Amino acid sequence: MRTSVRQTALWLARGVDSWFGDKPFSDGGSVTEGRLGLSLLHRPDEDSASVRFNARFRLPNLEDKAYVFVGRDNPREVISDQPGAFTRPQRLQPEDRDQTSFFAGVGVLLRESTDLRVGFRGGLKPYVQLRYRQPLMLGNQKLAEFRQTFFWTVDDHLGSTTAVSLERAVHADLAVRWLVSGTVTQASRRLGVSSNLGAYRLFGQQRQLAVELIATAEQHTGVGLTDYGVQARWQQPVYADWLVGEVLVGHFWPRANDSVPRDPGWAAGLSLTLHF
Repeated sequence: MRTSVRQTALWLARGVDSWFGDKPFSDGGSVTEGRLGLSLLHRPDEDSASVRFNARFRLPNLEDKAYVFVGRDNPREVISDQPGAFTRPQRLQPEDRDQTSFFAGVGVLLRESTDLRVGFRGGLKPYVQLRYRQPLMLGNQKLAEFRQTFFWTVDDHLGSTTAVSLERAVHADLAVRWLVSGTVTQASRRLGVSSNLGAYRLFGQQRQLAVELIATAEQHTGVGLTDYGVQARWQQPVYADWLVGEVLVGHFWPRANDSVPRDPGWAAGLSLTLHF
């Protein structure tokens, strides 16, 4: 299956590369960051399943500083450039097929830490992103990263996502990390903030146990936190090092606004990610 997925991605990359010139794809062309993921979620009141696909193409006819990206994912998360920890499957949030769509576009590396992307999502709806990422070493055991993304869509107009992460190695196989992200758009003018504080323990052979405290808040809802909870996750390879499984269990206290009470409940998720 992995071979079939990769061959399909390579076939697509060759076809797209041919649109831009006659240089052969074998002259430096490649498919990187390929992921095909299946996520299953169970909550007391509902079950859901979602499939996500992402890949990045380096095309010789676009020269070294440009690339093409394609996939099927949650367009809200892709366009606002949400950190992976805040995607719906990673927060044990239900996601229907209607909430994912195909997207594609072209990115240009302006500098080592900055790229400009122009893309289209389902229905040929355009969007533009300007992304900046800067990792910072704060010492032998401390690492920080700053991420800033400005984006534009027809519906949102201008928008911005700012994310900061701080990580400290407590031991050779134990680390703690705090990640916070905030997004606001010109159309909504409501700042949404997500926070994740976690401890991560490695057990060798790409096995990891994590315990995370998660909280989200949004302006003009009348409540301090629209959701908060705790979750544990176990991740390990299922086959070789390219098929990775993850089990998640969490308990959450959501409250959309001040007109409804909190609705605490358990949630469980299972995901398989094929890297190609």
